[in-house]
Formats: sequence, C-alpha cells, structure tokens
Amino acid sequence: MSGTATSTSPTVVGIDPTVARRIRLVCFDVDGVLTDGGIILGDSGGTRVELKRYDIQDGLGVFLLRQAGLRTAIITGRESQSVALRAEELQVDEVIQDRQARKVPALTALIERLGLRWEEVAFVGDDLPDLGVLRRVGLPVCVGNATPEVRRVATVHLTRHGGAGAVREFVECLLRARGEWETQVEAYVASRERVA
Repeated sequence: MSGTATSTSPTVVGIDPTVARRIRLVCFDVDGVLTDGGIILGDSGGTRVELKRYDIQDGLGVFLLRQAGLRTAIITGRESQSVALRAEELQVDEVIQDRQARKVPALTALIERLGLRWEEVAFVGDDLPDLGVLRRVGLPVCVGNATPEVRRVATVHLTRHGGAGAVREFVECLLRARGEWETQVEAYVASRERVA
C-alpha cells in the first residue's frame, strides 16, 4: 500500500492519513461496487425476483468500518429487496434506493441530516451515475473495473473489481491510513473468541 491520494494525483490504493482521519461517513454504490454488476431477474409465482451476488469479505469490511465508529451508507440507482436484505444483514446505517439515480440530492439531504460536510464523506463508485457524488466528496474512490470517466475523478483507484473484494480493499486502506487497521482486526478476533 503506497502513495498518497491527492486531488491531482490518483494512486492505486494509498490514502493520505489526514484525509482518512477526516472521514466520518463511507458510502457505497451497489451494482458494480458491492456486486460485480450482474443482475439475475426471475419470476417466482408471479412475483418479480432480483438476485445479486455479494462478496463475503466485503461484508466483513463494512462491519469493521462500523466497529471503528464510522457511519456507513448505501446509495444506489436501483430498488431491490436484495439490497435491503444485505444492508440489514450488515447493519448499514443508511440505505437510499432511488430508481432515478439522483445520488447528489440524496446524499446532500443525508449529509445535512447528519450534520456533516462533503469533505467528511468517502464514496466508492464505478460508473456514470456516481460521477456527481464523486466530484463532491472528500474522498472519491473507484473500483478496479470502473469506467474511464469515474477513474479520472477518483483520487483513490482500487485494484480489485466490484463484487470481488474492492470494498474490503478500500476498508483496509482507509483504516490503515487512520492507524486503526490492526486494532480493529484484533478487536474483531477477540470478539469471536469470547464464550457466549
């Protein structure tokens, strides 16, 4: 993990510790970030069913963010019960599903409600609907298979693809830059060693 993220010089995975410590809210797109972007549509007894595949290591990454005291949010341009289920399972703090992909107004309202500033927000995206948000947040991040337009805006470029550990890669980079990775890992391990 090397390099320093700045507004003019994207890096592979390094994050400036000053920027990292400023972050209070971490937001994720879903399709192409928490998933590989594939959608399985089907019908079960006349009811529309949408399935997505999530990476288990990404899920533990989201848990570690919450354990470290950071707020988490999902902001997606699709409505899906799959997203609601995964967010509930991960205890994500905020979930915004908007079929019109109006992510800037949604995140603006969330930031105002939480009393935050744009520079205190990180967003991980991959495609054109994420551009508006990525241009405003304090820490714009893209997955390894992001579109060229998103790559140009992001200051941190992950190596892993969406749905294949990119979220976990980002969480580790962020927590390492904050000097908290080892502490959070050990706290997690200790919590799993205790007898109930």
